[in-house]
Amino acid sequence: MSGLYATMKHISLLLILTILLLDSASSLNILGIFPYQGKSHFFVHRVYLQELAKRGHNLTVISHFPEKEPPENYHDISLAGSIKILEDDLPLHRSYITVLQIGIFLTTAGKENCEVILSNNEVQNMIKQKPKFDVVVVEQFNSDCALGIAYKLNAPVVGVTSHILMPWHYSRLGIPYNPSYVSFHFLEGGTKPTLVQRLERVVFDLYFRTLYYFVTQRSDQNTLARYFNNIPPLEDLAREIKFLLLYQNFILTGSTLFPANVIEVGGYHVQKAKPLTGDLKKFIEEAENGIIYVSFGSVIKSSSLSSDKLEAILGAMRELPQRFIWKLENKTLLVDETKVYISNWLPQVDILGHPKTLAFFSHAGMGGTTEAIHFGVPIVAMPVMGDQPANAAAIEESGLGVQIQINDLTKQNLVAAFKKVVDPKFRENVKLVSKAWHDRPLSPLDTAIYWTEFAARYSNFTFRAAAADVPWYQYINLDVALVYITLLLLILAGFKALLSICCLRKTKEISRSKKIKHKSDVANSSKPHEITRRRDLADIIKNCAVL
Repeated sequence: MSGLYATMKHISLLLILTILLLDSASSLNILGIFPYQGKSHFFVHRVYLQELAKRGHNLTVISHFPEKEPPENYHDISLAGSIKILEDDLPLHRSYITVLQIGIFLTTAGKENCEVILSNNEVQNMIKQKPKFDVVVVEQFNSDCALGIAYKLNAPVVGVTSHILMPWHYSRLGIPYNPSYVSFHFLEGGTKPTLVQRLERVVFDLYFRTLYYFVTQRSDQNTLARYFNNIPPLEDLAREIKFLLLYQNFILTGSTLFPANVIEVGGYHVQKAKPLTGDLKKFIEEAENGIIYVSFGSVIKSSSLSSDKLEAILGAMRELPQRFIWKLENKTLLVDETKVYISNWLPQVDILGHPKTLAFFSHAGMGGTTEAIHFGVPIVAMPVMGDQPANAAAIEESGLGVQIQINDLTKQNLVAAFKKVVDPKFRENVKLVSKAWHDRPLSPLDTAIYWTEFAARYSNFTFRAAAADVPWYQYINLDVALVYITLLLLILAGFKALLSICCLRKTKEISRSKKIKHKSDVANSSKPHEITRRRDLADIIKNCAVL
């Protein structure tokens, strides 16, 4: 028995070692690069990065937001303090000027982000040492500088976004952009734009692409050249991205023609709602008519609203029977505390996940929008900047909520919007939209993890659409059109030449046959030459017309 026991013990140890070795072999070394300083951008991806670490992968993450207590297999290269974090007041109004200013801001921020990340000593040391990374996860937003780092490390790239596609993403992915039915990142209109909105899209699409290709990308290329040698054109590196994890889902944003390497993972940051505690819990549970949650995100501050807009919101709160929870920086605002709960920080997911939450008054940021659809909470969207107008249009088109423009914000309009979305029939439809949102073969987080690991397993494969590599003139079949136009012109020229030859021969025959008759006419006419010319011309025209 002792021999059998020893044998079984050895077998057990071998099995344990085998499992450990297999686990070690399947663990990937992953580098994450997030140069942009927007807090809401990074926090969308934070759950994804943490989940990669939980599944045994070794992570090195370059960002402005290091983990306070990272696990052993999660290493931060911190950019904190190197650039101003976006959380200051921004103007709460919209116009053509503000859209143009967004383009300038993105360009300026992109150049700063590139310089900050490349000048970081730890980043420089890492590149010199050239550690082996199985995959590099790169945020795709306002700079391609990180693609140069991935190139120096000779690792495949998986792109991630916290929003719908930017104007300059379409061509690198081989995706057709048509302003007639594809949402534009910075403008309203959704998938059903008016003529004026389509005109706006064409102009602003050209504006943003021009800024990106000729200012941002050139600046990034020059900055990379100061630090490294032989970096290929960044647009070429962008086309080499294995997969793009796109933070949207067709249930919300509608159907679009995406190639196989664009994976929708909208909602992958949303976690389970936790039970509320303290005064907030008491305030919600005592709300007999439910609550409406009000928040404009981490960048846009409610305190930036003009006094008339604040009064419109307060007036709506006084008129409606529901209680309100308001993320507001100015706690000195006089409100009825039995009706309105104010705080400068609130557990948004936990509030949206509470059964008494009836609606969400939001700026239509993609993060908050996906949280609302996750929990089946209707939205009253008031877009201000960035992708918010496009998101608000998607909210309305999908049946998730309604939108109200900030310039149209009055007490009457807001009361009407709230009454519409808290109606039981409307909320029932939103629950159905939420159900469809959840009905996927894999959760968005599992989907993101799967394709990240897939990119590492098949790093030598190319998954991009052929359209991404086709020259623009070939993409729109301009060369084919020119060939057909040339052939048509040659055919027309040949037909014209043949017609001219036939007309000339016929004219000569007519001239010979008419000579005798002409002589007779000349003898009887006082104006022989004029009659001859007229008749010859008439005969030529007649015969050529017949031909």
